[in-house]
Amino acid sequence: MSDEHSRPGGGRGDILAELEAEVAHELEEQRPPSGGPAYQVAAALVTLAVGVLGAVLAYGYGLGSLRRPGPGLWPFVISTVIIVLSVVLLVVGRKLTDSEQFSRSSVLPLAGLVTFVGFALLLPVIGFEIPALLLSIVWLRFLGGESWRSTIAVSVGTVAAFYALFLYGLGIPLPHLF
Repeated sequence: MSDEHSRPGGGRGDILAELEAEVAHELEEQRPPSGGPAYQVAAALVTLAVGVLGAVLAYGYGLGSLRRPGPGLWPFVISTVIIVLSVVLLVVGRKLTDSEQFSRSSVLPLAGLVTFVGFALLLPVIGFEIPALLLSIVWLRFLGGESWRSTIAVSVGTVAAFYALFLYGLGIPLPHLF
């Protein structure tokens, strides 16, 4: 019997290591070129703007209190976290080298942001249900490339779940049609 088969695991560790090396090599080949520090700073500035815009919009919905949260409280908290992390990235980003150059796929987060701002603007005007459904459809089908069947099923299920969670589970007063 050979040494490979006499060891515990029968050489499976070698095969796993080879597979891991092959996958790492393929991922490295597909990775876009490095962007360098300028791209880190640009990304930090974009996310900082997103955080500030989100905080302003959330504040406009009303924050309420911790005992009786308004519809803007948690979006405001998340926006504040985005602002803090963006400032940290601005400070240390010049020393990081793991950024990627902007490419065609870099537009997808921007499209997601624009549709989310549209959701935020439509929410107080026509309620939660229609903008949330449209946002979900755009994100899943057009930005995520999902099939129409899964897009419709997941979108309707997600909106229904958030509707029940916010209105009935948490008692947060969202503008809604029903």
